[in-house]
Order: sequence, then structure tokens, then C-alpha cells
Amino acid sequence: MFTIIPAIDLKDGRCVRLKQGKADDSKIYSEDPVAMARHWVEQGAEYLHVIDLDGAFQGRPVHTSVIAQIVNAISIPVEVGGGLRTDSDLSALLKCGVARGIVGTRAVKEPEKLKKLARKFGEKVAVGIDAKKGFVQAGGWVETTKINAVELAAVMDSAGIRTIIYTDTEKDGMMAGTNVNAVGEICKVVKCSVIASGGITSAADVEALLKLNYKNLAGAIVGKALYEGTLDLPGLNNLVKRGKMPC
Repeated sequence: MFTIIPAIDLKDGRCVRLKQGKADDSKIYSEDPVAMARHWVEQGAEYLHVIDLDGAFQGRPVHTSVIAQIVNAISIPVEVGGGLRTDSDLSALLKCGVARGIVGTRAVKEPEKLKKLARKFGEKVAVGIDAKKGFVQAGGWVETTKINAVELAAVMDSAGIRTIIYTDTEKDGMMAGTNVNAVGEICKVVKCSVIASGGITSAADVEALLKLNYKNLAGAIVGKALYEGTLDLPGLNNLVKRGKMPC
């Protein structure tokens, strides 16, 4: 089932959005992330995507207490990424009630360990593949590697990872559309679920994703367009229902 997933990005305890993941180019949308989480639930969210931006840049979780408050305040599942570089960091987050922890840099730096991670945490661990011009980025998007995103997706799928979140970092926060073709390439080479992220700006972007017609395309993360009001969550949910995404 295809799900529209609102995003909450945490920086200095606030709900913000960045442009292309750049820490020095942020806009504050709320001083109260918990209230924002409740707002998205009221608007019809069925899942929530939370990124600890400070954690991503510092290499360790920073907003665990805020994330715990969010989880306790709402009834829908929450997935969280940002700075999850060790098993203990991931375990601590899951103990807070998070449904799924997202690892990114670790998958890039230690891909051989992901099979063990998948066995240990099962569906409670996802891999975030963040790419610029098709090449994977790591460390809060500050390092661009020579690793091909599609090839890494195939490796993660073979390792037993059940969910991949693909983000085109050049599209993220730019309000200029999403990289539909790249999402399709990922879906084509893996059997696991794929969630699209980065640049979704209009209903046409969501329609284009639906038209890919991949059964393993599980959803899309929407951030800035919701905060800026160019899209609304109830409208997107209705669009998905009309689109009859294959289950």
C-alpha cells in the first residue's frame, strides 16, 4: 500500500526544513515538534518520518528525548534517522517506541555488516540511500562517495533489508519536483519496499510515482511542500486512493 509520509526534521529542538541538506540553509516551521506531529496525525497521516539533523551531522543521536515525546504523543508509527552509527544507538531509539530506525552512513561505510543488522532488527531497521547525481552521500550529506545508489540498493536488498528510503539530495527542499526515474531504477532492482523522498512539490509528482506501478513502491515522504502549503495531506491521501496503487 502506497503511503504519504509527512516529515519532521529536528534541528536545535525545532522543526525545520533544509535546502539540499545544508545545515546553514534552514527555515524554522515550528518551535514545538510534538505539536507538529499531532497536527499531521489530525490531517490524516498514517506514518511519520523524523530526522535528527543534529544527530546526522554529529554522528550520534541528539534529539532522542524529543523523539520519545513525539512517539508517546501520537498513535501512528514513527520512523527515525540521523546519527544511528551503532547497534546501541539503534536499540536505544527502538526502546523509545520508534517503529523503524533508519541507517545511512553505516550502510555506506560498513555494508558487509548490514546482513547481521537485518537479522538482528528485522523490519525495525531501514536503510536510507541519499544520492547526488546517482552517487551515494554520507555523513549528513557532506560526503559524496563513488558508490552507485542503484548498486548499493541491490546489495542492501540481498542483505535482507526490508525497506529502502531513497532521497535525491539535489531535489530535497528545493520545491522543484522529484527524481521519478531514479526511484524507478531502485524499485526495479530490489524486492524490498522502497520509499521515495526529496523534492515532491505537486500532485503531479505523486501521480508520476504512482504511474511507475511498482508494487514495492511503498510510499513517498513529503516535507517542505506541506509546510509551505503548496500541498495538503488530505488531498494527497485522496489522490493516492483514486490512483489505486497496487497492493
